[in-house]
Amino acid sequence: MNKSVSQMDLVREAFYYQSRFYGSTMVFKIDFPVTGDPLFPYLMKDLALLAKTGFRVVIVPGAKERIDSVLGEYGITSRYAGSTRITTAEAIPFVVMAAFHTATRFMTGLSAGAVDASIGNFVRARGLGVVEGLDMEYTGTVDKILTDSIRRVLDLGMVPILPCIGYSPSGKPYNVPSDEIALEASIALGAVKLFIVSVDQGLKKGAYRIPENTELDSRGRIIRLTPQEAEALLELNPPRGEGAEDKPLTELRLALRASRSGVERVHIVDGREEGAVLRELFSNLGAGTMVYADEYEAIRGLKTADIPDVLRLMEPLMQQGILIRRNSEAIQEKKADYVVFEIDGSIHACGALHREGEGQGEIAAIATDPAYADRGLGRRIVRFLIDRAVKQGFCRVFVLTTRTHDWFESLGFKECSVESLPPERRKNYDRRRNSKVFALDLR
Repeated sequence: MNKSVSQMDLVREAFYYQSRFYGSTMVFKIDFPVTGDPLFPYLMKDLALLAKTGFRVVIVPGAKERIDSVLGEYGITSRYAGSTRITTAEAIPFVVMAAFHTATRFMTGLSAGAVDASIGNFVRARGLGVVEGLDMEYTGTVDKILTDSIRRVLDLGMVPILPCIGYSPSGKPYNVPSDEIALEASIALGAVKLFIVSVDQGLKKGAYRIPENTELDSRGRIIRLTPQEAEALLELNPPRGEGAEDKPLTELRLALRASRSGVERVHIVDGREEGAVLRELFSNLGAGTMVYADEYEAIRGLKTADIPDVLRLMEPLMQQGILIRRNSEAIQEKKADYVVFEIDGSIHACGALHREGEGQGEIAAIATDPAYADRGLGRRIVRFLIDRAVKQGFCRVFVLTTRTHDWFESLGFKECSVESLPPERRKNYDRRRNSKVFALDLR
């Protein structure tokens, strides 16, 4: 039954995201090594599926490794200014060849999903010129994203593919970093999402110093970060040396730049995981790390329409005797006391603060979706209710519990006697349940 409910939650989440982002533009910056993975055809089928079901998909292929390979075949050695390749007149024809050859891999993959694509000169570029005495030659930067051309392609139900080549008004080609193209395209097109798809392990506990209270999944993966949290993580993990590249941190810097530039959500996912993009897009738990600038999650007051979801969360705990039996009428009667934890339209935790007289309040009805048990939602609900009690002038909050006293003790609650309860609550105390009383002094 629990497995069935969990599957139904996933279906509901998928429908929610489908309706929320239908018709939205999403940019996918995909590193070249992903194309060599056995699951690359499935990634292309997933993107084709998105394009066919109402999402406006734009692809920016990374080509660095392919360019390295092609230049190596022709005996051309690249020089760098920091992490930027200096593209010489000798190298640019081969860079163009490698970039467009990479783009055709994506076009071929989309064709297998019965979706047409267009590889075009969608980027107007200008040369970087001389930087700190170094002539960057045919290395350029984005001057303008040709959004009208891209939108015409999207309106035809096709997928625009933007190689890492931009052209000047006179037709001169420039090698432009795919990260920059993905960022500028996301901004110019008003994309609601930028996906950064690579083959690295991503941001995980143990590999990096992580700020306190960062949300992690069971494998230690960072689930999501606000721009402020992303900035703090980068400050805790400075560059390890001149020219050293830490790919996950480089991706996080790109995600932070995009978020600061107005892209609502940036997702960093491993392209080697089957269905990672779909799971990241259509489920709350996702499959990668999200940097989000919008209001992603919130604790808010209970609405009448939420009551069935709240009862669904409570039911397993009521069956086990952890929570007392409540029905919709009882909850409706004290609706103003309840709060819920909502993540993108779905209710995943709840709780209540009841006024009991003598400046005391009872925290009750704490329930959390089991799938989110490791996310600390219950703790956040309790802290929210404690803060509400302080604002309402309570001097003390208490809980009645049969099995979760250790958990409340970890939040600072101390055991006390039934006699310490306010008179009316003491009168209604159920001796058969024999609940323990734990309280927190707010003074």
